Parts: sequence; structure tokens; C-alpha cells
Amino acid sequence: MKKLLAFAATAALTASLAVSVTACGNSANTITVGASQTPHAEILNVIKEDLKAEGYRLKVKIFDDYITPNTSLWEGSLDANYFQHTPYLNTFNAQYNTDLVAVDKIHYEPFGIYGKEVSPEDYDANKTGRTILIPNDGSNLARALYLLQDEGYIDLKNAEFSEALTVNDIGDSKGNTVKPVDAPTVALLLAESANGTLAVVNGNYALQAGLKSADALAFENDTGDAAQLYANVIAVKRGNETNPKIQALLKALKSQKVIDFINSTYQNAVKAVFSL
Repeated sequence: MKKLLAFAATAALTASLAVSVTACGNSANTITVGASQTPHAEILNVIKEDLKAEGYRLKVKIFDDYITPNTSLWEGSLDANYFQHTPYLNTFNAQYNTDLVAVDKIHYEPFGIYGKEVSPEDYDANKTGRTILIPNDGSNLARALYLLQDEGYIDLKNAEFSEALTVNDIGDSKGNTVKPVDAPTVALLLAESANGTLAVVNGNYALQAGLKSADALAFENDTGDAAQLYANVIAVKRGNETNPKIQALLKALKSQKVIDFINSTYQNAVKAVFSL
């Protein structure tokens, strides 16, 4: 009898907890978004109160790499992610056999070239014999190579744009050594490198490393095609594009409040690309 009563009490407690958890954390009212810390999570935090007013709780899960935000989205533990541009997303889908889609563009982070004890005059005058660090992931590698070509540090074999570009497509390195490394480590490795080293750094990783846009030796042209092609997007699993949670998220993000936050916080290292 005691065992039966104990079982009944345990069952009642379990049921009570289940109701409590459901009431406090109803997944229909929680929007879970995976993001890089800077600037993505910071931008998302700006809109938490706006979403709360619409009846949604925004949960931001921070990642420090470019793989797990997409695998987590594909596996269903995220409603959306915010850290990548469409060319990278396309490369990821092809490589990992996933079906993730971009639902809208939010901001653009111009790639910057930074140097270890390299002045602007030195950068312009001496374009040979340098070690140059670039991100090694998919389309970001290609993007870095095109920027280096635009800056006169390398020549590519083919002028036609390709997201599949690798260092093997360098026709003339002009005496420079181009070293692809993991994107999160580019800025860190630059700090540990010999004087004269250059690095092509993703905008978010430059911000995380404390690199300022004023210190960049060169930037991508933010009025060109790159600003649209490499705009950072909200991505979801195909089929969820019109989910009310996703539409609420986009509405909150595409606001004057977010534009003002980006402009005042990142000093041209991040630029909003959406229209109100």
C-alpha cells in the first residue's frame, strides 16, 4: 500500500512538473535562434522586448563555429540561425546534404585586411613577400582571394567568379604565401605572427578580436555586389519560411531600432542591408 501511495505521489508530481514546464516554456511561444556572439547575438538581444510584446520569448544560443549552428538547425533544436551568408549556406547544404534556406537578409560585414605592424604606406608599397592568412571555409575562402586580387596581392587564373575557388586557383602569388586557416582563428593567429603578416578577417571575428574598422588596411566595396551576395541572413529549415514565429522574428529585426543600434555600435564594420 505504501509503495502504491508513493507511486501515485510520484506520478502526480511528475504530471505537475510537466504541466509547469509546458506552461513556462511552450515551444510554440519560444523562438530559439543560433547565432555568433558578435554582432549577431548582440543584434538579436536588441529585439527581445519587441518580441515579448508580440507574445514570444526569444532564446539566443551562441555558437563559436560555422558548422554546429547549421547542424543544430537541421536536427531541429533551433528554429532559425543568424550567422552566415547565402553562398556559405549553399556550400554547407551541398557538403552536408541538408536543406536549409535563407528567408531574409539582415546585415553585411565587409571583409577587412589587417596587418601586424603594417602601415598603410607599407601596405600600398610592398605587395610581395608577405604571409597572408585567410579563412578556409567554403565561399569565404573564395571571397578572400577575390579581395586580395582586387588589392594587387595575387592574380587568379580565371577572372570569372566562383564560390568553389581555392588557393590552387592562384595563377600568380606575386611572392606571397597565402595560408587558409579556420575562420575563428585568423585574427588570433595574426596577433601571434611575424611583423609584416596580413590577414583577411570576417567582420564578426574582427569585432570579437577587438580589431577596429579604422585599423583595416582595406575593405570590400560595400556599395558593390558583395554587399548583397554576402549579406548575413536568417536561415531556417525548408518548409518553415512562413512559420508565424519566423515572421515575427523578421518583423522585429527589420526595424529602425535595429538600424540605429548597428550604426551606433559597429562604426561601419557592420551595415544593415534590409529595407523598412
